[in-house]
Amino acid sequence: MRAVAPPFSDEHEELRQSIRGFLTRELAPHAERWEDERWFPNEVFGQLAQQGLLGLKYPSEYGGQGGDYLHEAVLCEEMARIGSGGTAAGIGAHVNIATPPIWKFGSEEQKQRYLVTAIRGELIGALGITEPAAGSDVASLRTRAEAVDGGFLVNGEKTYITNGVRADFIVTAVKTTAEGGHHGTSFLIIDRGEGVSSAKLEKLGWHASDTATIAFEDVFVPAENLLGPLHEGFKLIMANFQWERLAMALGAVGAMQLAWERTAAYARERHAFGRPLSGHQVIRHKLVDLASSAYAARCVTYDALRRFVAGEEPISEVTIAKLLTQRAAFELMDECLQIHGGTGYMRELWVERAARDARLGPIGGGSDEIMREILGRTLAL
Repeated sequence: MRAVAPPFSDEHEELRQSIRGFLTRELAPHAERWEDERWFPNEVFGQLAQQGLLGLKYPSEYGGQGGDYLHEAVLCEEMARIGSGGTAAGIGAHVNIATPPIWKFGSEEQKQRYLVTAIRGELIGALGITEPAAGSDVASLRTRAEAVDGGFLVNGEKTYITNGVRADFIVTAVKTTAEGGHHGTSFLIIDRGEGVSSAKLEKLGWHASDTATIAFEDVFVPAENLLGPLHEGFKLIMANFQWERLAMALGAVGAMQLAWERTAAYARERHAFGRPLSGHQVIRHKLVDLASSAYAARCVTYDALRRFVAGEEPISEVTIAKLLTQRAAFELMDECLQIHGGTGYMRELWVERAARDARLGPIGGGSDEIMREILGRTLAL
């Protein structure tokens, strides 16, 4: 099960080995403790910044590495090696969700103030779109930004926000007209400060990440923090969806590969009825099926990634990759846990955590049901 294939080059493989070594050496040993503590230190962002991993795809003029989405894709895959879905999610939210809108749509001043400091790991970002009454239906957002002298006054609530407790700034979707919707939504970069409060949420998985509800109560946001054109925020929401979903597919591919490697090794070492588990046909065939699933998920994801970096608009391919990989990853983790038997159900084993973490995939970043609706439209059904 070779992990590297087109569209990646030898350069990307060297980067992969460097990232894998760093994550395995510096972060993975702390994964279990961070999960138990329901938090990973903010210093992790500084560690990643020192390795150049918070700005792989960003231009050097902003402190990035001057790479592209393929370099970022390698990081997305390898973060499974941390062994903590929550830690990977917190890093991913900063790198793949919060900072891209500033890079694509921000003014030069906004890029200097937020993107440069985010790449250095000095400020941590979050993206605030989802609300208690508006999840996938982003046109129904209720958080309101009222125009006042010098800026906006924001009131409302966001929920299920990754990095919602620790974030120094929240790239926030708000209504800027009474109607809101496609031509009445805008984006504001809201700094943590007076009127901004967070309540951490407890979850099935991703324990190390701080998922939160964020409340805005009469928060003044200066006019210079408007991100992109006024009333055209819906375009900003849609602009990063393809990469966000590709990043999730890549993360699932990396997690599936790692889980298969560890489970196959366990099956070779664990003996039952006088032979290794892999010596029993039922287990051997199950491992073969899991290898096939992981390979198929990688092929579909790499095809979508190849089209994306080539400048196509691969909405169908990315949507298929997201839909297929998230459910496949959850099912693979469940089978890996089954092969580990009672040991796999114990909290101290990696597979128990992996099975819980994988359950978010078919929900987050666009649920399976939403993915099917998108595909239904693209297929003219």
